[in-house]
Amino acid sequence: MTDTTTSTTDTTETPTTATDGTTVTVHYRGTFDEDGTEFDNSRERGEPLEFVLNSGMMIRGFNDAVVGMSVGETKTITVTPTDGYGEVREDRRTEFERTAFPAELELTEGMPVPLRAPNGHTLYGRITELQETTVTVDLNHPLAGKTLQFEIELVGVTATTTTGA
Repeated sequence: MTDTTTSTTDTTETPTTATDGTTVTVHYRGTFDEDGTEFDNSRERGEPLEFVLNSGMMIRGFNDAVVGMSVGETKTITVTPTDGYGEVREDRRTEFERTAFPAELELTEGMPVPLRAPNGHTLYGRITELQETTVTVDLNHPLAGKTLQFEIELVGVTATTTTGA
Protein backbone atom coordinates (compact mmCIF):
# COMPACT_ATOMS: atom_id res chain seq x y z
CA MET A 1 0.00 0.00 0.00
CA THR A 2 1.33 3.42 -0.92
CA ASP A 3 1.19 6.21 1.62
CA THR A 4 -0.27 9.27 -0.07
CA THR A 5 -0.16 11.44 3.04
CA THR A 6 1.85 14.57 2.55
CA SER A 7 3.49 16.03 5.59
CA THR A 8 4.20 19.72 5.70
CA THR A 9 5.51 21.78 8.52
CA ASP A 10 3.50 24.92 9.16
CA THR A 11 6.01 27.65 9.82
CA THR A 12 3.39 30.31 10.42
CA GLU A 13 2.48 31.05 13.98
CA THR A 14 -1.00 31.87 15.15
CA PRO A 15 -1.05 35.64 15.54
CA THR A 16 -1.71 37.01 19.01
CA THR A 17 -1.90 40.69 18.10
CA ALA A 18 -4.69 42.29 16.08
CA THR A 19 -3.23 43.84 12.95
CA ASP A 20 -4.63 45.24 9.73
CA GLY A 21 -6.36 42.50 7.72
CA THR A 22 -6.47 39.86 10.46
CA THR A 23 -9.73 38.24 11.51
CA VAL A 24 -10.44 39.05 15.14
CA THR A 25 -12.89 37.63 17.63
CA VAL A 26 -14.04 39.91 20.44
CA HIS A 27 -16.49 40.02 23.28
CA TYR A 28 -17.87 43.46 23.97
CA ARG A 29 -20.36 45.38 26.05
CA GLY A 30 -21.83 48.59 24.62
CA THR A 31 -23.30 51.35 26.78
CA PHE A 32 -24.51 54.88 26.23
CA ASP A 33 -21.93 57.39 27.44
CA GLU A 34 -24.57 59.74 28.85
CA ASP A 35 -26.11 57.36 31.40
CA GLY A 36 -24.37 53.97 31.18
CA THR A 37 -27.45 52.15 29.87
CA GLU A 38 -26.40 48.93 28.12
CA PHE A 39 -27.56 48.58 24.51
CA ASP A 40 -25.64 45.45 23.47
CA ASN A 41 -23.61 42.66 25.06
CA SER A 42 -22.02 39.77 23.15
CA ARG A 43 -21.60 37.66 26.30
CA GLU A 44 -25.33 37.81 27.04
CA ARG A 45 -25.98 36.58 23.50
CA GLY A 46 -23.42 33.85 24.14
CA GLU A 47 -21.59 34.56 20.91
CA PRO A 48 -18.49 36.68 20.33
CA LEU A 49 -18.25 39.00 17.33
CA GLU A 50 -15.88 38.12 14.49
CA PHE A 51 -14.72 40.59 11.84
CA VAL A 52 -11.77 41.46 9.61
CA LEU A 53 -9.87 44.53 10.79
CA ASN A 54 -10.07 47.53 8.45
CA SER A 55 -12.47 45.77 6.07
CA GLY A 56 -15.28 48.29 6.65
CA MET A 57 -17.35 45.73 8.57
CA MET A 58 -17.30 47.76 11.81
CA ILE A 59 -17.67 51.39 12.83
CA ARG A 60 -14.31 53.16 12.69
CA GLY A 61 -13.97 53.85 16.43
CA PHE A 62 -14.51 50.20 17.37
CA ASN A 63 -12.26 48.89 14.59
CA ASP A 64 -9.43 51.31 15.43
CA ALA A 65 -9.58 50.41 19.14
CA VAL A 66 -9.02 46.72 18.39
CA VAL A 67 -5.94 47.35 16.20
CA GLY A 68 -2.84 46.54 18.26
CA MET A 69 -4.68 44.67 21.02
CA SER A 70 -3.28 41.33 22.19
CA VAL A 71 -5.33 38.21 22.84
CA GLY A 72 -6.68 38.38 26.40
CA GLU A 73 -6.43 42.18 26.56
CA THR A 74 -9.47 44.22 27.60
CA LYS A 75 -9.98 47.94 27.07
CA THR A 76 -12.76 50.48 27.46
CA ILE A 77 -13.20 53.13 24.79
CA THR A 78 -15.50 56.04 24.03
CA VAL A 79 -16.75 56.42 20.46
CA THR A 80 -18.16 59.75 19.30
CA PRO A 81 -20.79 59.93 16.56
CA THR A 82 -18.07 60.91 14.06
CA ASP A 83 -16.30 57.57 14.61
CA GLY A 84 -19.53 55.68 15.26
CA TYR A 85 -22.88 55.81 13.51
CA GLY A 86 -22.70 59.45 12.44
CA GLU A 87 -24.75 62.46 13.41
CA VAL A 88 -28.52 62.46 13.10
CA ARG A 89 -29.37 63.81 9.65
CA GLU A 90 -32.70 65.45 8.95
CA ASP A 91 -32.51 64.38 5.30
CA ARG A 92 -32.75 60.75 6.50
CA ARG A 93 -36.33 61.37 7.63
CA THR A 94 -38.97 60.84 5.01
CA GLU A 95 -42.72 60.95 4.73
CA PHE A 96 -44.90 58.25 3.19
CA GLU A 97 -48.59 58.10 2.44
CA ARG A 98 -50.37 55.80 4.90
CA THR A 99 -51.64 53.90 1.87
CA ALA A 100 -48.04 52.71 1.27
CA PHE A 101 -48.47 50.41 4.27
CA PRO A 102 -50.82 47.41 4.46
CA ALA A 103 -54.22 48.50 5.80
CA GLU A 104 -54.25 45.69 8.40
CA LEU A 105 -50.87 46.77 9.84
CA GLU A 106 -51.34 48.68 13.09
CA LEU A 107 -48.79 51.49 12.89
CA THR A 108 -47.32 52.90 16.08
CA GLU A 109 -44.64 55.49 16.83
CA GLY A 110 -41.26 53.87 17.43
CA MET A 111 -42.21 50.84 15.34
CA PRO A 112 -39.42 49.51 13.11
CA VAL A 113 -40.39 49.17 9.47
CA PRO A 114 -38.58 47.57 6.53
CA LEU A 115 -38.64 49.63 3.33
CA ARG A 116 -37.54 48.69 -0.18
CA ALA A 117 -35.05 51.11 -1.76
CA PRO A 118 -35.17 51.84 -5.51
CA ASN A 119 -32.13 49.57 -5.98
CA GLY A 120 -34.02 46.67 -4.37
CA HIS A 121 -32.14 46.72 -1.06
CA THR A 122 -34.05 46.66 2.19
CA LEU A 123 -33.68 49.69 4.46
CA TYR A 124 -34.86 49.75 8.03
CA GLY A 125 -36.41 52.78 9.60
CA ARG A 126 -38.56 53.62 12.55
CA ILE A 127 -41.85 55.46 12.60
CA THR A 128 -41.43 58.80 14.35
CA GLU A 129 -44.76 60.46 13.59
CA LEU A 130 -48.23 59.40 12.51
CA GLN A 131 -50.54 61.89 10.82
CA GLU A 132 -53.98 61.29 9.39
CA THR A 133 -52.74 60.62 5.86
CA THR A 134 -48.95 60.35 6.24
CA VAL A 135 -46.32 58.45 8.20
CA THR A 136 -42.87 59.91 8.99
CA VAL A 137 -40.06 57.36 9.03
CA ASP A 138 -36.54 58.01 10.36
CA LEU A 139 -33.86 56.15 8.39
CA ASN A 140 -30.99 57.24 10.65
CA HIS A 141 -29.26 54.37 12.43
CA PRO A 142 -30.81 54.03 15.92
CA LEU A 143 -27.38 54.84 17.43
CA ALA A 144 -26.77 57.91 15.23
CA GLY A 145 -25.89 60.99 17.25
CA LYS A 146 -24.94 58.96 20.32
CA THR A 147 -21.60 58.86 22.11
CA LEU A 148 -20.99 55.22 22.97
CA GLN A 149 -18.73 53.32 25.33
CA PHE A 150 -17.46 49.84 24.58
CA GLU A 151 -15.65 47.42 26.82
CA ILE A 152 -13.79 45.17 24.39
CA GLU A 153 -11.95 41.90 25.08
CA LEU A 154 -9.88 40.39 22.29
CA VAL A 155 -10.41 36.63 22.49
CA GLY A 156 -8.82 35.50 19.23
CA VAL A 157 -6.85 36.49 16.15
CA THR A 158 -6.41 34.50 12.98
CA ALA A 159 -4.59 35.35 9.80
CA THR A 160 -7.08 36.14 7.07
CA THR A 161 -6.57 33.99 4.03
CA THR A 162 -7.83 34.62 0.57
CA THR A 163 -8.36 31.90 -1.95
CA GLY A 164 -8.09 32.46 -5.64
CA ALA A 165 -9.06 30.31 -8.57
